[in-house]
Amino acid sequence: MKISSAYYHGIAVAGFFGLFILMMLWHTVLVPVTVVPVVLVLLMTVTPLLLPMRGLLNGTPKSCAWAAYISMLYFVHGSIETYSNPDERLYASLEVLFSLMLFLGAVGYVRGVKK
Repeated sequence: MKISSAYYHGIAVAGFFGLFILMMLWHTVLVPVTVVPVVLVLLMTVTPLLLPMRGLLNGTPKSCAWAAYISMLYFVHGSIETYSNPDERLYASLEVLFSLMLFLGAVGYVRGVKK
């Protein structure tokens, strides 16, 4: 059974928006940052997601591949936070889940389009 590339693209977009919304809410509403300015934290966490956004939404294979690469940064960050910070373990686990959705969806989409 072959899964269509549109299905993978949908998973990638869902992971992207889940990650985007989580990064916006985590450091502003859910667990507000007090040590550094919130704007700086948002620039560090959200800006990498904005780089391949347009191409990912349009289904450009090159942008989807870059989104998959960028999602690994969030996977590593979420894995470290899950292990080291028990108070924010739920949000870090969601970050891992969404980054894996983005990665696997983007890789599956690129593989399906390239054939």
